Amino acid sequence: MKLKFWGVRGSVPTPLTPYQLRRKIAAVVQRIQPRDLESQESRERFLSRIPKSVFGTIGGNTACLELVSEKGQRLIIDAGTGIRELGLTLARKFTKPATYHILMTHFHWDHIQGLPFFYPLLKKGNRIIFYSPVKNFETILKEQMRPPYFPITMDIAASEIEFVVLQENNFSIGDFSVIMKSMQHPGGSVSYRCSVDGKSVIFATDTEIDSPEFVHDELNERFFRNTDVIILDAQYTLREYIDKTNWGHTSQNMAVDLAMAWNIKKLFFFHHEPIYSDNEIYRMRKSAEWYNSFLGRQNVEIHIAREGQELEV
Repeated sequence: MKLKFWGVRGSVPTPLTPYQLRRKIAAVVQRIQPRDLESQESRERFLSRIPKSVFGTIGGNTACLELVSEKGQRLIIDAGTGIRELGLTLARKFTKPATYHILMTHFHWDHIQGLPFFYPLLKKGNRIIFYSPVKNFETILKEQMRPPYFPITMDIAASEIEFVVLQENNFSIGDFSVIMKSMQHPGGSVSYRCSVDGKSVIFATDTEIDSPEFVHDELNERFFRNTDVIILDAQYTLREYIDKTNWGHTSQNMAVDLAMAWNIKKLFFFHHEPIYSDNEIYRMRKSAEWYNSFLGRQNVEIHIAREGQELEV
C-alpha cells in the first residue's frame, strides 16, 4: 500500500509567510562553505545535508490523505484544502473516467473546504462516492456549495455523485477492508483503519486520546493492535494540552503512549497547530522521541506528516 499526504495542517490553511521563507533561506545561506559551491555534485551533497525543518516545508493545506493498493484501488480520506492539488494531479494522470471513494471523518471547515475545488467533480463520466456514518451528511456537504457560501451548487457537477451512509463499523471498499471507530471530538469524529495487501493504516485526525482508547476491549483490539502506521492528531504540546483539555485534540506525548500501548510500528504526527512554525513542530517530535526513549518499553518510529510526502507501507 502507498500513502500520500496532500494536506496536514489543522484548523485553518497556513501558507508559508514571506518572513518564514526568508528565515529558511537565511538558515541555508549560513551553512554554505566555499567547498559546497565547487561543483554540481558538491552543491547536491550540501543540499542533502540540510535538515528537513530548514529545507522544504511541512505544508499549509488542511487534511487530505490518499491511499493506493497494489492493484491501483484508491481511497481518499477527508476533503480539506489538500484535495484540490490531489484532484488536479489525478486529472493530469488519468484522462479516462474513474471512480473515486472519499471517506469523511467529520465536517468541520478544515476537512471539507477543498471539496468545491476537487477537479474530478467537474468531469463527466467520473463517479464520486462519499462515505460517512452521519445520516444527513449529503445535506451537510451540499450546503457549503451554494450561495452565499459558494457561487455554484454541487448539483450541477458533471460527475455522478453518491452518498453512502455507513451502517456498520466493518465494511469493504474495493480492495480495502475498513474498520470505523468513533472518537472524542466536539461534534463527533470517526477514525478509519484501512487494510490492504497485508498492511494497515489508521487515520485518526481530530481526536482527543484519553483512557477509553487504552481499554483492552474487542473493538480497540481490532482497531489499534499491531497496526503498521497510525496517522494521529498531535496538535498540542503537553503543556498546551493541559490548558486545552476537552478541545478535541491530542498532545504528542499521549500520541506516543497510544502507539506504544498497541504495538504500532510507525507514528505520524498530523493536524499540525496552525500557529506553530516548522521548527516548532520538529521540536515537538524531538521532545516526543526523548519521551519515547525515557519510557524505554518499545521504540516507536516517530515522524512528522509533511505535505507531498509519499511512503510505501
